[in-house]
Amino acid sequence: MTTTAPTQRVLSVDVARGVTIAFMILVNDPGDWNHVYAQLDHATWSGWTLTDLVFPNFLFLMGASIIFSLQSRIAKGESRASLAGHIARRALILFLLGLFIAAFPHFHWTHLRLFGVLTRIAVCYFFAGLICLGTRRIAPLAAITATLLIGYWILMRFVPVPGFGTPTHEIPFMDQTRNLAAYIDRGFIAFTQRTIHAGRLYNGGVRDPEGLLSTLPSIATVLLGAITGVLMRKPSLTQSTKRNLMAAGAVLFLTAGLLWNLSFPINKNLWTSSYVLLAAGFSLLGLTLAYWVVDMIRVQDRSPVARAALWPWLVFGSNAIVVYAVSDFLVEIADAIHVQDAGKPTTVWGWVYAHGFAHGHSTENTSLAFAIFFVMLCFLPNWLLWRKRIFVKI
Repeated sequence: MTTTAPTQRVLSVDVARGVTIAFMILVNDPGDWNHVYAQLDHATWSGWTLTDLVFPNFLFLMGASIIFSLQSRIAKGESRASLAGHIARRALILFLLGLFIAAFPHFHWTHLRLFGVLTRIAVCYFFAGLICLGTRRIAPLAAITATLLIGYWILMRFVPVPGFGTPTHEIPFMDQTRNLAAYIDRGFIAFTQRTIHAGRLYNGGVRDPEGLLSTLPSIATVLLGAITGVLMRKPSLTQSTKRNLMAAGAVLFLTAGLLWNLSFPINKNLWTSSYVLLAAGFSLLGLTLAYWVVDMIRVQDRSPVARAALWPWLVFGSNAIVVYAVSDFLVEIADAIHVQDAGKPTTVWGWVYAHGFAHGHSTENTSLAFAIFFVMLCFLPNWLLWRKRIFVKI
């Protein structure tokens, strides 16, 4: 469904989301995976890089957007039943879109990955949306978030993993394959293979970074964004007070994440509770800066240069799901079409990179240059939608 732009948008959230989706495409699509700067790739296991902060930042901003949307629709008189139906319908469409992109272009049902980025977005949106429909008060949302984070730590730390034993006793805590999250993911995929003959895990058939159990702390990431959205919408607070509270929250989350890291290591693959807090701290810090610059100072109204600098991120952020889907489709098409290069078969993706950027000598710089080019290419459809003042609402 497409709709014309609403009369008022939260520009700081659009800018932050635009930067996030552009960076997500940048790190997902280098010219050569063998030549990637360390900060533009995920940490192998525990620890973190800048790339590890991108996806949770998208979920965090989605949480704030859920609050803005619900408050706007409730103010227009929409019923809770109607809003719940909207949440369920949108989550289902996101889930199906994720499956379609995962299957495209070969549609091999048996090897279809049921988990994935859009699947996690859909599931988190569904549960966080229903929670926020039930309450939009900070205290209950914080209590639910704390329950999810502490409960996940208890499950990962104390629950025995069948066939392996109890973490820190028979097996190391957060072992890469012998942890509860990986065990549940393997069991789930074995079940889907028996019943619908579909499903695979992303990491060599032993675990998945967007698996079932780690969805619990992922929902907590969305709820932390929702709490921020509630704060940003409080009419009783001045803009300066909101900015100061957001900055203080960022410091609190960063500190808590680093402290919890000592006993529950920061790990994007398992979406650990310490990782949730660290990522939320950086997300809140970035949103605070955007709120101060875009919504408070409004630099876009003061300088044509500032307006031009913000414009690409507003365009990216206005239709984030569209540009992400377009990027995935382009990658799948470019990888599916094979051509001959000096008598050897290669893909269109490989041919363009080799002849347009690497010229026989692939480096981190040429790989990054190709990724930047690809981000600019994905920008074009969003720019066309922006020109017509159209936002795509799923």
